[in-house]
Amino acid sequence: MRRPAGRCASSPDGRSASEAGLKNQLVLILGDQLTPAISSLRGLDPARTRVLMVEVAAEAGYVAHHRKKLAFVFSAMRHFAAELRTDGWDVEYVRLDDAGNSGSLASEIERFRRRHGKLPLRVTEAGEYRVAEILRSVADVTIVPDDRFFISSAEFAEWAEGRSQLRMEHFYRMMRRRTGILMDGDKPLGGKWNFDSDNRNAATRDLMMTQPLQFTPDRVTREVLAMVTENFPDNFGNLEPFWFAVARGDAGAAFEDFVSTRLSRFGDYQDAMLAGEKYLYHAAIAQYLNAGLLDARHLCWVVDSAYRAGKVPINAAEGFIRQILGWREYVRGIYWWRMPGYADENALGASRPLPALYWTGDTDMACLASCVAQTREEAYAHHIQRLMVTGNFALLVGVAPAEVHRWYLAVYADAYEWVELPNTIGMSQFADGGLLASKPYAASGAYINRMSDYCHGCRYDVKSRTGTNACPFNFLYWDFIARHATMLRANPRMRMAADSWMRFSDAERKNVRASARNFLQALR
Repeated sequence: MRRPAGRCASSPDGRSASEAGLKNQLVLILGDQLTPAISSLRGLDPARTRVLMVEVAAEAGYVAHHRKKLAFVFSAMRHFAAELRTDGWDVEYVRLDDAGNSGSLASEIERFRRRHGKLPLRVTEAGEYRVAEILRSVADVTIVPDDRFFISSAEFAEWAEGRSQLRMEHFYRMMRRRTGILMDGDKPLGGKWNFDSDNRNAATRDLMMTQPLQFTPDRVTREVLAMVTENFPDNFGNLEPFWFAVARGDAGAAFEDFVSTRLSRFGDYQDAMLAGEKYLYHAAIAQYLNAGLLDARHLCWVVDSAYRAGKVPINAAEGFIRQILGWREYVRGIYWWRMPGYADENALGASRPLPALYWTGDTDMACLASCVAQTREEAYAHHIQRLMVTGNFALLVGVAPAEVHRWYLAVYADAYEWVELPNTIGMSQFADGGLLASKPYAASGAYINRMSDYCHGCRYDVKSRTGTNACPFNFLYWDFIARHATMLRANPRMRMAADSWMRFSDAERKNVRASARNFLQALR
């Protein structure tokens, strides 16, 4: 790991006026643009360019971010500033606790210009709509496309316009053909496009599982941990132990470790959950990818090569690549195509406040308690824990989608709005009415019991549908079906469930609704 250079003061660096006068360009690097080849720097002369990086209170506090997430972003930014300096760039870095830090991006740009002259600003387009609006308000700014993705937002919009349905599978096949990843000419490697049906094995305790590669905090990270402790004492989440990679080389090593130790079994068990096993065979690298420490193209081609070399099975390679080349690109496209109104979608009219248990973990439901505790400890949960436990519960209860969105955005280290919002509004909460997902991802306790061991020893009975001892997922599921029966009957993938509800006896329907009502009153 490179050692960062000394702290850059927020005052001029002591160079002569003639040296300072050579600078004719200011480049702002945002906290999720930690990529040396970022488009804002490309083609510029380091001798004539100043680079500005800032930690500001407005970005740290627009939601109550998990303390591990804050520490990861701040430390990764500081290490990246050192990497840029090593590569010859003149970087001015403003820390959160620097004297004079004004607390917002726009005002820090203006403060820089007061110190160094009104240099024209160049910046790679922001990943979040809110930040993009801030940048558009800055004078004399050039915003260049972020080409770290496989497809631009404009190209996605062109693909999406006029389609009666947006389905990720159609988009994914187009992206496979476009890139050649996991392709043999015009045909998909392995003989079919999608091996999702081979990726639903339940895990058992006799499996040998490794942990993600972990790293000991260096001096810079220890300074950040102390700063987060002082400035964010009441934020959600355990700050330590802190083991994330914060530099490019270590992030790359974490990915290589996944490929060599866990990828081969990732496909089989990517939907599985085990109490106490936080990672199973997952990569746990999304925070590195989304911050810019890893490159999406590189990851996909490495996994493509691993399959072609016979090192991993096709369901593992395809399952991993589908998450990046398919789903990640797809949700980013939907985000920019539908914002800003997408954040306010609420097709099911859900209005309940987010239950306190999402912050405290104080519940007798073993699955929810385990997932919230893991989230508090690690700022991480894998996609099925998010979708089918915490997300499913919020959907069944009827929590306002905007509140669910703010929680996911706050608590996970990999959460940036462009990727988190569509996953929450569209996939998890079905708040867009089916634009993104083909059906609501609602499930009873039977699904959780099939894909996990959370139900073993839980105080609730996963086999019971009603009563005080019944698994709440059971009566909440059928209560959800009852509340939305008309809409669900029009959905081919949900019609059977809606029809099943109508076949319940009057007494059973009454008991289900009463169990749900009593539970929700206590939850409130």
